Amino acid sequence: MNSKIIASGLIAAAVLVGPATADKLDDIIASGTLRCAVVLDFPPMGSRDENNEPIGFDVDYCNDLAKALGVEAEIVETPFPDRIPALVSGRADVGVASTSDTLERAKTVGFTIPYFAFTNVVLTRDGTEIDSYESLKGKTVGSVAGTYEAIALEEDINKWGEGGSFRPYQSQADVFLALSQGQIEATVVTSTVASSIVESGKYEGLTIGGDAPYIPDYVSLITLRNEYGLLNYLDLFVNQQVRSGRYQELYEKWVGGEAPDLTINKVYR
Repeated sequence: MNSKIIASGLIAAAVLVGPATADKLDDIIASGTLRCAVVLDFPPMGSRDENNEPIGFDVDYCNDLAKALGVEAEIVETPFPDRIPALVSGRADVGVASTSDTLERAKTVGFTIPYFAFTNVVLTRDGTEIDSYESLKGKTVGSVAGTYEAIALEEDINKWGEGGSFRPYQSQADVFLALSQGQIEATVVTSTVASSIVESGKYEGLTIGGDAPYIPDYVSLITLRNEYGLLNYLDLFVNQQVRSGRYQELYEKWVGGEAPDLTINKVYR
């Protein structure tokens, strides 16, 4: 009698638990390939070399992650507005794409702890007389639609009034082209991108016009929000990149200097 009761209980428990299912982490390992969504018009985080091969901090970070998983890395070129759609549509497994960890985005995708932090500057052209963030008042400015910088810049332009206007663009390359051609007078970009694009000389006459008073832009790896196993693994990976010194190594390689702190005072993560 007791054995029958125990057996019945085990069967009921099995029914309640249901069949075990593999998560995205298992799928990636089984497939042998990690598909990373990476923005490739955002140097030094992502770009292409003279042979059209992907290079940059985010590319190396994806390669490091694939190596840790024991799989091959596949770079999926993804413009800024397409980062989340690439995950939702199944074209990419993970976004290594300098994605700011906003609460609005977190309604759709899951974020890891920060793996990089950006500061921002004003990028303008010679002759605009723009030498500070405050001098953007009344100017025509632009940025990549939906990015951290675009949201903050548009809010300030609207708040200031004074005849200023904001124009959204689909890619960072579009913004730089518009700036170089005089369609806009300035933009706000990360200090890493500004230094890289000015140094490259690709867009003649661009210059840095002072710091933008934004809080550090903490960016995270992203995947689908219900993939808890993969998110936990990614959190640990970011942690170990810092602990091992690899984060500083990649920062020195692609940006130069001391890597920014990824922690916030009085916050647990």
